[in-house]
Amino acid sequence: MHRAPRLNTRGVLINAAALVLVLSYALPYIYLLMTSIKPAADVQQIPPSFFPAVISFENFREVLQSSTLPKAFVNSLTVAVLTTALSLLVAVPAAYVATQYRRRITTLFLLFALVTRMVPSVSLGVPLFQLLKSMGLLDSIPGLVLAHTSAAVPLALLLMSAFFEGVPKELEEAARMDGCTRFQAFRKIILPVMTGGIAVTALFTFITSWNEFLYALLLTSEATKTAPIVIAEYNSVYGLAWGAMTAAAVLYSLPVIIVTLALQKQIVGGLTFGAVKG
Repeated sequence: MHRAPRLNTRGVLINAAALVLVLSYALPYIYLLMTSIKPAADVQQIPPSFFPAVISFENFREVLQSSTLPKAFVNSLTVAVLTTALSLLVAVPAAYVATQYRRRITTLFLLFALVTRMVPSVSLGVPLFQLLKSMGLLDSIPGLVLAHTSAAVPLALLLMSAFFEGVPKELEEAARMDGCTRFQAFRKIILPVMTGGIAVTALFTFITSWNEFLYALLLTSEATKTAPIVIAEYNSVYGLAWGAMTAAAVLYSLPVIIVTLALQKQIVGGLTFGAVKG
C-alpha cells in the first residue's frame, strides 16, 4: 500500500511568498501594458477596468509617428551605451587596483566613491550646469554622457570592488611567475574571470543612465532631449494623455528587458561569484 506523499509545507510557503513578491512587482507593469492597448475612450473610463474590452494599438501608432519620441529614444540609447562604456573603462581597472593593492589611499578612494553616492543629484545639478556651460557642452550628447558618468562611476566602482574582492591573489601571482606583466595578468587572466561581474555592473550602469531624469531635464533642450523628458511632457496643461504615455513607457522599458534577458547567464554568474570560497 502506497503512502500519499507528504505535503512540504515549508516549500509551499516559500513558493507562495515568492509568487506574492513577483506579483507585487509585475502587476503595475501589467496594468501599464493593459492600459497601453486600450482605445483612447476606454483609457479615461470611470471606474477604470484592468483588462481592455477591445485591444487597440492606436496609442503605439501615435507615439511612433511622433516627431520627438523616436529621436529621444535614440538619444537615450546613445547616452546610456556611451555612459556604460566610459564608466566601465574607468571603474574596472580602478576597482581592481583599489581591492588588490590595499593602501590607505585606495581605502579613502573607495570611501569617497561611497560618499558621492549619498549626495543628492539635485545638489549637483547647478554646478554641472555651470561646468558644462563653460565647456560649451550644454544640450549635447557628450555633455550629458559626462554628467551621467559622474553619477554612474561611483556605482560601478563599488560593484566591481565587491566582485574583485572574490578574486584570489594567487591568480595574478601565478601569471606573474609565468612571465606576464601586471597589465597582461589583468587583461588575460583576471578580466575573463570577471565576465559575470562586469555584465552585472554594465547592466546597472546602463539602467542608471537609461532612467536618469534630472540631469536630462537641466542640461538638455530640444537637440538632445531624452525619452524620459518626452514621456513626462505627455502631462501638459491640456491634460494627461494616459494612452500615449503608457505606450511610450512600455516601449521605453523594452531595451532594459532585452538587455537583462540577453545577459541573464552572466548576471546569475556574477551575482553568485565569490559566494562560495573553499
